[in-house]
Amino acid sequence: MEALRLSSVSPFCNATFKLEYNKTHFTKPKFLSFQFSSLSTLSSFSSKPYKIFTTLSPSSQVSTEATDPPERELETNSQEEKFDWFSQWYPLMPVCDLDKRVPHAKKVLGLDVVVWWDRNENEWRVFADACPHRLAPLSEGRIDQWGRLQCVYHGWCFSGSGDCKFIPQAPPDGPPVHTFEKACAAVYPSTVQHDIVWFWPNIAPRYKDIIKTKKPPHIPELDDPSFTKLFGNRDIPYGYEVLLENLMDPAHVPYAHYGLMRTRKPKVKLDREGGRPVEMSVNKIDINGFIGKQEWGSSKFLAPCIFFAYTDLMKDQENGSASSAGAEKVKKLEQQRAALIFICVPVSPGHSRLIWAFPRNFQTWIDKVVPRWIFHIGQNLILDSDLYLLHVEERKIMDVGPANWQKACFVPTKADALVVGFRRWLKKYAGGQFNWGGKFNATLPPTPPREQLMDRYWSHVVNCKSCNAAHKSLSALEVTLQVVSIASIGIVATTKQNAMSMATRTTIISFAVICFAASKWLSHFIYKTFHYHDYNHALR
Repeated sequence: MEALRLSSVSPFCNATFKLEYNKTHFTKPKFLSFQFSSLSTLSSFSSKPYKIFTTLSPSSQVSTEATDPPERELETNSQEEKFDWFSQWYPLMPVCDLDKRVPHAKKVLGLDVVVWWDRNENEWRVFADACPHRLAPLSEGRIDQWGRLQCVYHGWCFSGSGDCKFIPQAPPDGPPVHTFEKACAAVYPSTVQHDIVWFWPNIAPRYKDIIKTKKPPHIPELDDPSFTKLFGNRDIPYGYEVLLENLMDPAHVPYAHYGLMRTRKPKVKLDREGGRPVEMSVNKIDINGFIGKQEWGSSKFLAPCIFFAYTDLMKDQENGSASSAGAEKVKKLEQQRAALIFICVPVSPGHSRLIWAFPRNFQTWIDKVVPRWIFHIGQNLILDSDLYLLHVEERKIMDVGPANWQKACFVPTKADALVVGFRRWLKKYAGGQFNWGGKFNATLPPTPPREQLMDRYWSHVVNCKSCNAAHKSLSALEVTLQVVSIASIGIVATTKQNAMSMATRTTIISFAVICFAASKWLSHFIYKTFHYHDYNHALR
């Protein structure tokens, strides 16, 4: 998570950031100065008494079960209170990455849904991705000339309310079979909040107006017009639980993401990467999530999907006053606000989806000048650099059973406090793992070849308007360069020697060679940026 934090502030302009520290306080990043503010209005947590816990300090006696006893201190709710996974709002996709001209297939909680734009009502709709006729996927259909969702298997058409409006095979003078209830498409409650399409995973009639009584989590910074924000999304080949705990773990950054960004240097550097103790703790844990605290700031987990982080106001640790930058500078820093928002979507066992946004109210011109796909280069590389590690880790956890996580994993330091906190929340309120409602057994899908596992095209590019457009444009440029190179050589070859000077021939041939070399370089760039970029830790 901290890896994404450091890189996203630019946001991911392939620049390396160096956070410098003196003995008493943080200083600003050299390239892009910013100050996070508290996002205290994001969620209301339980007002019941609570206790703080961390994992064991380095000086504590360690054992594989040393972190189990503090769990009793976390119990702020009754034992009967359980988290209902299917009574929550779940995000599907940022609006910026949805095409209004076509339906989009998505899977969330093991449910196949189709997202499409109802131009008659100017709303995004979410249906079950199955035509009631013969269960063909509606996501493979089209939006017809009347703005209805049409199944392309037999042409049945549906309005935004799910009503069947047309069955081509039904005689016009026969019974109106299209009006039968069984002819209707299954409609999920849906809404757009923060420029993200959300849906409620239950089609029961009593949830039709659920938006009136329960709304998706509200994040003020994503609604504030003074903030700029860049969305990104990627399908991840490991599960929701592992994705969330990885984002909550800053201690892996110097190692798993070595060479991608610079991190705080310890006073005494004990290894090349510069790993160090990290003070972290968790408090206010209840069924809605928890609040985390670490030395550079705070974070919140809003169950089931949202984890976000922000830094605290820079303080002089010796006298408690604002940092010595001066009153004017401190005031300016206090007005600069930013947040790191990660939305983790459970897709199916062994699969999840990450949606991220980095809203801020300063240096907003960067996002207006630099296209999103440039930022996504760095973000995808960060995701790739620990992707295989986490894919394998999840399978080892499943081998021992999620209920035995704290016995199988040795977590003796405070650096793992948020991860332990999440696993304890999961155990206390959700039985230790995600509940798929009986749709799946406990097995994970087999591990595909590495190039398929770390594929970027199908996991990101096709779902990102910016990267998809860049991929098409650069691919067309690659072909153009090859054509120009071949055409140039052809012109020289077919032109009589006396009709062209030696200098002109040399220039054309040189131009052809340059175009050919550029096309080869561009081909390599396209492949590594939009298809597959391996990450070999041993050679970093």
